[in-house]
Amino acid sequence: MGAIDLPKSPNVFHPEKPSAVGSRNSLAQEYRDQQNEVNQLLEEETNKVIHHLTARLPKDVLERLDVMGGLKEKLYNYFNQNYQNMFNRYMVTSEDEMVKKVRNFIDKEETKVLARYTPKEIADLLDAVGGADKFNTGEIEKSMVNMYGHLQGHIQRGVNELETHTNSILRQKTDTGAFVRGENAYSIVKCAFKDNLSKPKTVSDVKLSVNILDSELISPIFHYQVTVEYLIKDLLGKHIVDSIDHAIESVKDERVDQGLEEFSDSEILFSKIGQVESFTDDKIDDPKSKRYSIVAKTIMEKINDLRAEIDPESFDQMNIRENIKKIVDIENIRNRGFNTAINSITSILDTSKMGYQYIENLKNAREVNIREYEDTDVANLPDERYQIKLRYFDNAQLNEDRKAYDVQMKSFETEVQHIWDILEVIYQDSKSSFKVNDFDDLAKKVKPRVQKLIKSKTGEPLYEDIAKVWDEISFIRAGETEVERSNRTYIYEKDRIRQRIILMRNKMKQMYDYLYPIERRVMEDRLSFLEREYYRFEYAINPYHLQPGILLDVDITSIKRKKATLDAMANVLNEFLHGVSKGFQDAAFASFSRRRSTVREDINQSFSSTSDDKPAAENAYLDVLNSDSPASVTEAKPKAIAAPAKRGRKPGKSGAVDAKPGRRGQKAADSGAALKEV
Repeated sequence: MGAIDLPKSPNVFHPEKPSAVGSRNSLAQEYRDQQNEVNQLLEEETNKVIHHLTARLPKDVLERLDVMGGLKEKLYNYFNQNYQNMFNRYMVTSEDEMVKKVRNFIDKEETKVLARYTPKEIADLLDAVGGADKFNTGEIEKSMVNMYGHLQGHIQRGVNELETHTNSILRQKTDTGAFVRGENAYSIVKCAFKDNLSKPKTVSDVKLSVNILDSELISPIFHYQVTVEYLIKDLLGKHIVDSIDHAIESVKDERVDQGLEEFSDSEILFSKIGQVESFTDDKIDDPKSKRYSIVAKTIMEKINDLRAEIDPESFDQMNIRENIKKIVDIENIRNRGFNTAINSITSILDTSKMGYQYIENLKNAREVNIREYEDTDVANLPDERYQIKLRYFDNAQLNEDRKAYDVQMKSFETEVQHIWDILEVIYQDSKSSFKVNDFDDLAKKVKPRVQKLIKSKTGEPLYEDIAKVWDEISFIRAGETEVERSNRTYIYEKDRIRQRIILMRNKMKQMYDYLYPIERRVMEDRLSFLEREYYRFEYAINPYHLQPGILLDVDITSIKRKKATLDAMANVLNEFLHGVSKGFQDAAFASFSRRRSTVREDINQSFSSTSDDKPAAENAYLDVLNSDSPASVTEAKPKAIAAPAKRGRKPGKSGAVDAKPGRRGQKAADSGAALKEV
């Protein structure tokens, strides 16, 4: 056997020989058939999905699924591709990290060998004390965490892609549910699918708007122009709320220790409200008030109206306000939240292979625009593209946007009414006075006969004398309440404009038929312009539907049969929402810090009992059985706390429980006492 045939030699290069350079097989696997194992794994997963589909879907649907090719082959190839991608990424990451560790280890060993002139005693002493070469597991642990973090990210992204494709296969269409999953569906403000204007049969345009409220942001966002006083007051407000929570938690723990019933959700809320006066008040002018217990009144006056920038002429490094501003700026409270959101969306786009050629970060305006391509001309852009607009709104901005939206809506109504009036005048002028052209002419012609033959006998008023309240364009609108006036949806007005545009087009066709005089061309051009601009306006978001927070506005153009950008953007949106938003939180589902079942001693459910607590348990059980009348039930006196107390237990002369517990407490007490009685 020649030297080149030795499989263990480091000079051998072969793709299949075990442990050779470039080989995909290793001697550590003891000649296992790796390819056969992978095929077996993929075959089993594919058969599971096929069996699930055949068991759940009807026969005609299964036949249609196999029209464009075998479904099993598609699933097999998709599993194989994702498995290979994740495995290769894991191997490359592991090899890179291992090479770094080996190289660093060799460098450290070489450094030890080169330092031979050091006396042995000093070297032993330093080694005993510990240095850079001692306890060096921290870097290795960081690397391992890094490797597993990257691997987990790749696996999670692969699972998300698999879930998206599976949902798409089962739906056989793309809808809103393909974008944002169930736990984040509440954040959608608007999602609209429509056909592309230039290629309606093959390309679709999608608009998705997601609103993340201020209370749901993991890292709060502030405008650049916000004052330092506002930032400090916001921090103080959070500190007060945290202090109130701690006080209520201690009260709840005391009640549990005393065996009293837990607070209900409403009692916890009222308890927190009652504790507010213990930490702050409304005495703005009193320097000794509770609101100035943490930050003095003089300091708050110094930073009044102090914004992100100070006039260079009045800037002094020794002033109080400049030093306070410096402390706040070092904490980076002003920019932290918005920068976190930008870093999140850009890093997710990069790792999801959703590149972008244009990004404009308007930092002071709290707005960022991202486009896949720099060009904005639709004629020069491909059919697969996207653009993202991320903006932070506060209440003042939303109020101004709502005013502009009102004016724009009124302008559309005015313009459509104007062309409606012009068309009506031209129509009335074009009618012949010698023949009946429409229903109005017929009604006018037979009006005397109707009055003479019918209305004179019945005594009813004529049709022309009755007030007409329905304009035959849209139904009569109900009266507005304060809710509609404060949150205008404009559904009625938009539907009215849409109906008028349709009626005007039909009327022009009826008037001119196949003739195209200058009047018709001018009115059609004007109507087409108004219709195009109106639909563009309706496609945008109504600011009355937004609340202060982040608005993520995504515009996607994708090929209907390909849907590459749609599928990729779905994963981006879900990962972004998971990293930026805390999600919807319902206080009714909040868990208690301590449950009675884990604290009380009378429901141990133990058959053994000490001699000390047995008589008390027997007396408690007998007293509960003998308490027939309501007079035997006494109310426990509430503790001197701001929180209201519920009915509790008050020990009597024999140490028994005389108070009336709740249903759960009564049942638990009975069961516990019965067990101890046994």
